[in-house]
Amino acid sequence: MKRSHKVWLSLLLVLAVASCSEAPMYEKVYSFENQEWKQDEKMKFVVDIKDTSKIYDFTVLVRTTTDYPYNNLWVFMKSIAPDGSTGREPFQIPITNPDGTWVGTKSGSTVETPLYFKSRKMPLKGKYTFILEQGITDSKVTDILDLILRVDYASENKD
Repeated sequence: MKRSHKVWLSLLLVLAVASCSEAPMYEKVYSFENQEWKQDEKMKFVVDIKDTSKIYDFTVLVRTTTDYPYNNLWVFMKSIAPDGSTGREPFQIPITNPDGTWVGTKSGSTVETPLYFKSRKMPLKGKYTFILEQGITDSKVTDILDLILRVDYASENKD
């Protein structure tokens, strides 16, 4: 078999295996108009937890351009449980390392940076609401493409 055929066959095999990965339990994408996240803009995600015996992995994925002007992104996450109880916490998402290299994955002029909340048990069945708002003191953050919340079943559930 020719070398070029082996390369194509290997590539197809990798793509086939990758496409078999499990879809997330929940995923929602917010795209920002003009690549700007205004200070009063809040992203709302509603996740319906049906099984409290399962363990979940939550990922907030931020997609920026390589022109993003800061080395991090501060966000506030408000959570509302099915019983109405609330919490609000700040989180720092590092975008670049101190040496200027990207923390996330760079592809062309796009950088994807995750913030992980792994192995979480949810105490109540029902709808949890998560509201994200930017926590930078400027009126808007530029060069932000998308904000994604993804919820997966944790690997502890997949024995």
